[in-house]
Amino acid sequence: MNTSVVTSRLRQFAAQFENRTTPFYFYDTALLRQTLHEVTTAARAHDFHVHYALKANAHPEILVLVREAGLGADCVSGNEVQRAIDCGFDPSHIVFAGVGKTDAEIKIALHHDIFCFNCESLQELEVIAALAAAQGKQARVALRINPNVDARTHHYITTGLEENKFGIGLHEIGEVIALFKQHKHVQCMGLHVHIGSQITDLNVFRALCTKVNRLQQLFALYELPLPHLNLGGGLGVDYHHPDEKPVADFAAYFEIFAKFIERRPGQQIHFELGRSVVAQCGSLISRVLYVKKGLQTNFAVLDAGMTELIRPALYQAYHKIEVLHSGEGEVQKYDVVGPVCESTDCFAKALELPELRRGDLVALRTAGAYGEVMVSSYNLRQRGETLFSSGL
Repeated sequence: MNTSVVTSRLRQFAAQFENRTTPFYFYDTALLRQTLHEVTTAARAHDFHVHYALKANAHPEILVLVREAGLGADCVSGNEVQRAIDCGFDPSHIVFAGVGKTDAEIKIALHHDIFCFNCESLQELEVIAALAAAQGKQARVALRINPNVDARTHHYITTGLEENKFGIGLHEIGEVIALFKQHKHVQCMGLHVHIGSQITDLNVFRALCTKVNRLQQLFALYELPLPHLNLGGGLGVDYHHPDEKPVADFAAYFEIFAKFIERRPGQQIHFELGRSVVAQCGSLISRVLYVKKGLQTNFAVLDAGMTELIRPALYQAYHKIEVLHSGEGEVQKYDVVGPVCESTDCFAKALELPELRRGDLVALRTAGAYGEVMVSSYNLRQRGETLFSSGL
C-alpha cells in the first residue's frame, strides 16, 4: 500500500469526522486485514503459530477480525482470557502469560482448559499445580525463562534482562524440573521467552535464537521434552513513517527464527505479536481547542490528552501528528499539548505544522497499539467513542 493511498484514505474519512464529537479512536479495517494477511502468510511459510497479544488492543471488533484471520490469543490477565473466549477464540489457541496471575485468574483459565500457561516463577508453578489438582485437571505449562538478552529498546519495555521482573532464573531450573517430575497435575509443554517490545533491530532476535538453542541443550540434559517453543514477540513498527511502512516486515522477522533456531523434530514454534499487528491501523482523532501564542513557542491545545494516549507521557514516545485539512497557511512551530492538568501531557514540542486554528482536526497516527486499551478517566475525563472504517 503506497503513501498516497494511505494518506488519501485518512483524509477521505476526515470529511466524515467533522460532525463527530472528539476525541475518538479510528481504525482502518482494510489496513488491519492486509496486515493480518501478511503476518499469517509469512508465518505459514515456516509452519509457525501466531498468538495475538490482547494487551496491545482488546477491542472486541479488533479481536473478531484477528480470530477470523486464524491467530490465537496471548493473554496476560483473567479478563483477557475471558474476553478472548467471548470473542470466539478456541481455548486450545489461548495462552496465558503474566508475572502476577491471581488464583481466581488461574481458575478461569483452568476452567476453560486453555492451551498453555506461560509460567513465570517456581512459586507460580506450585500454585498452578495445586489449583489444577483441586479441579482434577492437568495444566499445560511453558516455562518462561529470562534469557538475559538486551532488546535495545526503551528501558521501560525491556523484559528479558536479569534485572527485569519477568521469568524464571536459570538458577531455579533444577527445582522446576523436580516439581514437574513429582507432580502429575502439571505438564511441561516447552519454553517461553520474551525480551521486550518495539524492537527494530532484527539482530536482537538472532541473539535470542542463540540463547534459546543453549537453553534447549540444557533441558536435554534433564531429559525434559519441549514440545513447543514460544519465542515471544516484540517486533517494532515505524512510528515516524506510518504511510511509507504501514505493514511490518513479517517475512524478514520470521526468517530470522527459521534460519537460526535449532528446531527439534515435531517441535511447534509459537509467537505472540501485538503491536506489529494493530499499531498502524489506528489513529486518535482530536480537535484543536485553543491556539496560544507564546514568546518562545505556540501552544496547540487539543481535546485529547494523556488520558486518551499515554505513551508520549509514559515512554517519551513519538506519534506522527497529521493535520486533517488542506494545509493552507504558513507553517509554524507548535508545542502540541492536551487538556490534562499535568506538564507531561504533551504530544510534541516545536513541531512544524500548517497554521492551526480552533476546531481543526488532527490525527495522532500509529495509535492502534497501547492507545485505546490504556485510556483512563483521570480528571474524570469522559471516554470517547470508537469508529471503524467499515462503519462510516
